[in-house]
Amino acid sequence: MNGFLVPQDWPAPAGVHAAVTTRQSPGFSQPPYDRCNLGARCGDDPAHVAANREGLIPALGLPAAPVWLQQVHGVGVADADVADREIEADAAIARARGVVLAVLTADCLPLLFCADDGSAIGVAHAGWRGLAAGIIEATLGQMPVPASAITVWLGPAIAAASYEVGEEVRAAFITGDATSSAAFETTRPGHWRCDLSALARQRLLRAGVHSIHGGGFDTFHDPRFPSYRRTPRCGRFATLIWRS
Repeated sequence: MNGFLVPQDWPAPAGVHAAVTTRQSPGFSQPPYDRCNLGARCGDDPAHVAANREGLIPALGLPAAPVWLQQVHGVGVADADVADREIEADAAIARARGVVLAVLTADCLPLLFCADDGSAIGVAHAGWRGLAAGIIEATLGQMPVPASAITVWLGPAIAAASYEVGEEVRAAFITGDATSSAAFETTRPGHWRCDLSALARQRLLRAGVHSIHGGGFDTFHDPRFPSYRRTPRCGRFATLIWRS
């Protein structure tokens, strides 16, 4: 699909579809927002953002406009079957067909969830704060099937080699789980490389999810994606999932 990344490396059930927008996706935003900025709170012209969002429907053949989240690095999970088209939360789930879920990122980790029988889908936005606070566990808790019957795909995020954090970030994870230390590599006194995808995998496995796919991206070095660490004044890309 021209200008979009379509996940190929996960066993999504029939009728479950996903896509990731890129800086090459069609859109109207001007530099430094790179055509298809979908974030409404990063300084771009609101008319351009609205047009970019609307343009996703024909470009991806979506059955409806996406449910957009006002993300706050928390652990709120919206029920998109009954939610408005924009709600304050960092995750959402849906059981109804035709509901499109979207999560916006520019270095944080986007996750897609789907029940193995295709009966439900979910998305989550996992920056380090939300990940440490339990956004993955909160999302799994709202899915209508056990964690062992859920498949998860990890979308494009900043990789450990590009993501140096302070001691407070490492402490937020290892204080409650010493095994999280494996996702951190020391760089200089008080600083560490942080592997968000590895932390997510640890938490998913601990919660009972066995089918975990994706990962392997680095938004900082991959020119297809905006990166806040690379260029703070940048747009946001979307990771979307829906059922037909």
